[in-house]
Amino acid sequence: MATVQLHAVPSAEQSPVELYAEAPLPTRHGLLRALVFREVATGKEHVAAVKGDVRGHAGVPVRVHSECLTSEILGSLKCDCRDQLEHALDLVGTSERGVVLYLRQEGRGIGLGNKIRAYALQARGADTYEANRQLGFQDDLRRYDVAAAMLKELGVSSVDLITNNPLKIKGLESEGIPVRKRIASIASLNPHNIGYLRTKRERTGHLIELPGKTTA
Repeated sequence: MATVQLHAVPSAEQSPVELYAEAPLPTRHGLLRALVFREVATGKEHVAAVKGDVRGHAGVPVRVHSECLTSEILGSLKCDCRDQLEHALDLVGTSERGVVLYLRQEGRGIGLGNKIRAYALQARGADTYEANRQLGFQDDLRRYDVAAAMLKELGVSSVDLITNNPLKIKGLESEGIPVRKRIASIASLNPHNIGYLRTKRERTGHLIELPGKTTA
């Protein structure tokens, strides 16, 4: 079973992020605001795509999405990340308000190079979690303190989280972000990702429906 990294909820003076840049951004999903947050300790940059006025509002539709270069740029069919991102942007774009956080934590936090090394192990029969462990990593190294800090900077009171990962809900709540409800994140099933999706459902409790259309 994957574990969630827990962090103490920072005070306003101790926020791990600072707003670095902001501009309107016309997109195929409508007019959004692009806000770049920098981690104070490392300088790593993350993006919030914001629709409408979210400050002080409860039940804001929010997707906390981790970078996936292989699917979002190269079109990999091994996972459902690109579908999930597009679904979240479509949903936010057609809502009165919403946020998509794009976090730079490739491969559930192990980085791009190690992710490709894990893919090589998967090609030899390991599942996604077994491959990470063979490389010496935990099942999931993603952090939620940065996402929580970004939402606090945006002034969101509570979120309707676009996810089917119960650990993501737990991770945000542990960082002081109330999750009012869950919104299913929809993705398509294909022959290359069905094993990956089945593993996520069976190993880490993702709320995924198989076969046919699936959520992850």
